[in-house]
Amino acid sequence: MNTIVGTYECKVDAKGRLLLPAPLKKQLTASLQSGFVLKRSVFQPCLELYPMEEWDLMMAKINKLNRFVKKNNDFIRRFTAGVKIVEIDSLGRLLVPKDLVVFGSISKEVVFSSAVNIVEIWDKDLYEKSISGEDLDFADLAEEVMGNLNDDDNGIS
Repeated sequence: MNTIVGTYECKVDAKGRLLLPAPLKKQLTASLQSGFVLKRSVFQPCLELYPMEEWDLMMAKINKLNRFVKKNNDFIRRFTAGVKIVEIDSLGRLLVPKDLVVFGSISKEVVFSSAVNIVEIWDKDLYEKSISGEDLDFADLAEEVMGNLNDDDNGIS
């Protein structure tokens, strides 16, 4: 698993393409040949860009679900709804399909935000609203999610 780092802003061009900022493109260089999967986020009004290697790992997990259990089948259908295979062209541009532009409410400016091994693609205004913290106490969330983890010997939780 490759960790992707950073938050980057860019503008959408007249044809709906996003120009990946150079530092992000450099991190994704190893994945350029195999391509990417772009999908709707499950929890947020944004898109998720998976390097194909990461998508394959996710699909391996999902393929373990019993398809004869209705809720599993419903989950798979919803999780994969709108999934598209996309490429980043030689100039570093990503064309976002129209249905995903609509889902993500993408207009003129976007934010690429790293999420460990994938990249979230947000409309800039929605991103700013999501991180503003108005609906969430981040300190409480951090304690709840990460507070009991300390499985390394390096002293970092």
